[in-house]
Amino acid sequence: MRRVVILGRGGAGKSALARELSALTGIPAVELDSVFWQHGPAPTPVEEWVLKQRELVAGESWILDGDLGPYDSGLGARLAAADTIVVLDFGLLRCAWRTLRRGREQAEYWHWVWSYRRRYLPRLRVAVAAHLPRAQVHVLRNPAAVRRFLADVADMADVPGAA
Repeated sequence: MRRVVILGRGGAGKSALARELSALTGIPAVELDSVFWQHGPAPTPVEEWVLKQRELVAGESWILDGDLGPYDSGLGARLAAADTIVVLDFGLLRCAWRTLRRGREQAEYWHWVWSYRRRYLPRLRVAVAAHLPRAQVHVLRNPAAVRRFLADVADMADVPGAA
């Protein structure tokens, strides 16, 4: 596990998982929302985002957390470079609650969260499947599955040469 992509509905805990993985493995984590969204928030222009993603995936090891929904023109580049893909497939109520706890979001964000499983997850599954079996894929559907995944990573990190 050297190049990790973490995807999922808003509020699923992608950034929290990325931070925990980074702490366990020493691999630097990048929160894509902080790179992609400009003041306003406004999306980064497509041409600029394509170049930025090339820079991000050129590194030897990284954890890239973020699912930019309808703006994710560079998902294929991230998936093609990844050796590990984690999809947080949490339910709407859990994600909505987590989002409400962290702060206010715009209507467009809520539309994405609401329609994620019906509209965006099927596209995501097709994109992920195109990179099998080269990449290991983990679909985690609840916090217990995340804890087990992190425990497995911690166990592997304790084995010399396994991480």
